[in-house]
Amino acid sequence: MTHPTPTRRRFQQLLVLTPLATWLVQRPASAHGDAHPASAANVPVVKEQKPWGIAAEPKEAQRTIQIRMTDNMRFTPSHLEVREGETLRLRAVNGGKMLHEIVIGTPEELQSHAEMMKKHPGMEHDEPYMAHVPAGKRSDITWTFNRAGDFEFACLLPGHFDAGMRGTIRVKPRV
Repeated sequence: MTHPTPTRRRFQQLLVLTPLATWLVQRPASAHGDAHPASAANVPVVKEQKPWGIAAEPKEAQRTIQIRMTDNMRFTPSHLEVREGETLRLRAVNGGKMLHEIVIGTPEELQSHAEMMKKHPGMEHDEPYMAHVPAGKRSDITWTFNRAGDFEFACLLPGHFDAGMRGTIRVKPRV
């Protein structure tokens, strides 16, 4: 059995890595440093039912709530009350000097995701219930809260969640 020469081994590595590098360069960006792609015009929203609701098209929003995020690791307001079935545009405005995000979910989902972010801080993810907001920018989440209950929103970037950057959402049942 013959072993490949160093030159041949390098060539084999390039054959494997070149398609990966090409894919990384050509794919749409969705890392934490980018604005939320679903907020871009003409991008269809992926609608998947979650315990806290389902994504909606921006034109379906019945009202807009501005949520300010700052480097003191707080959201303002930090509590929202919503009627079951209501579709909101949550406009996340980053008044700080560092990247923040807003992610909607159950307390358990957010805690689990925050732990994963600690282990993989550069992890790329993009869902319609989250928005990554660079310093001085804003991004929207349009969401239909079609399930009554108590939910949360948080910044899951490493250190932010543990510093208390979270809020609550009470979805009141229809009467």
